Amino acid sequence: MSKEDVLPRLMIEAMPFPLLVAGPNGEIVSANSAAEDFFQASFAMLRKLDVAELFPFSSPALEALGRAREGGGVVNEYAISVGTPRYGGERIVDFTTTAIGEAAGHVLISIQRQSMAKKFDLQLSHQGAARSVSGMASMLAHEIKNPLAGIRGAAQLLEPSLSAQDQPLARMICEETDRIRNLVNQMEVFSDERPLEREAVNIHAVLERVKQLLLAEAPEGIHLAEEYDPSLPAISGSKDQLVQVFLNLAKNAVEAMDGQGGELRLSTAFRPGMKLAVVGGGERISLPLEVCVHDEGHGVAEELRPHIFDPFISSKSQGRGLGLALVAKIVRDHGGVVECIGRERGTTFRILLPLGSTLEKTR
Repeated sequence: MSKEDVLPRLMIEAMPFPLLVAGPNGEIVSANSAAEDFFQASFAMLRKLDVAELFPFSSPALEALGRAREGGGVVNEYAISVGTPRYGGERIVDFTTTAIGEAAGHVLISIQRQSMAKKFDLQLSHQGAARSVSGMASMLAHEIKNPLAGIRGAAQLLEPSLSAQDQPLARMICEETDRIRNLVNQMEVFSDERPLEREAVNIHAVLERVKQLLLAEAPEGIHLAEEYDPSLPAISGSKDQLVQVFLNLAKNAVEAMDGQGGELRLSTAFRPGMKLAVVGGGERISLPLEVCVHDEGHGVAEELRPHIFDPFISSKSQGRGLGLALVAKIVRDHGGVVECIGRERGTTFRILLPLGSTLEKTR
């Protein structure tokens, strides 16, 4: 066997996640060691099976497999059940099928455990965290803002009668009450649970506005790049709130580069295979519109990444930890999900959003 024949097989075996190849009739024609471990069956046993025997009845995996075989390209399913009691037991995984162009009817199946499925679970916890902050914000607004106004007013009245040495203390009281009031105002946003005033929004018009605002104050050395899919349809949402989302992420990206300069890249894409299971039901929402903010900064610590959208969690020494929590709330209100992805250099924030028609069906 030549080196050219051996290398592809070695590469497949080196993959840490299960890989299978299904033939035109559903027969399993190849499987790596990770797949054998996952299904607790040797390749000699797997090759005797139809691929449908590895998935629960009516699994979305079988539909994805058929779509990939018929239409070509890549089809993704997230948070689906794979396995049977006989073959490793049922587990929730991410599932990707890819048509193999050189072998008609053959499909490569990739299975990854607890990746996007886990991120969607985190998104649900972000909703709970946002609701907790919502209740706390309402209480703070009522219990703190009125006394703050009284304290500030008293300090202003006292300032003229104080000595020159003590007047700075009165001004400090005013400045600190203003700071607390601004913090409470920020938190009050979380208590707004009114339905969005929706309109058809061109996501590229949103990003163009963000670009204009960013370039007006971005430091030297920041290169802004754009990588857009011009065919994206409009979405149903609030343009102003979406501007807030991507402006927050873009400003964070600039700060992450810490004055060292680098590339800040905005990208959009259409991902028709992206789906999210609706909690408490069998319906799956399509989230085909992808918008990413990539930076070349110092990145987010791995242990902090799962909690980065929780309130009062921040990687900045002076951060309040409300900016990304607000991003998560607005994205959730639009029916989407947001995730933080660490890269070799920098960080990517990825937002997946539904189209207007998809969102209407799930409300």
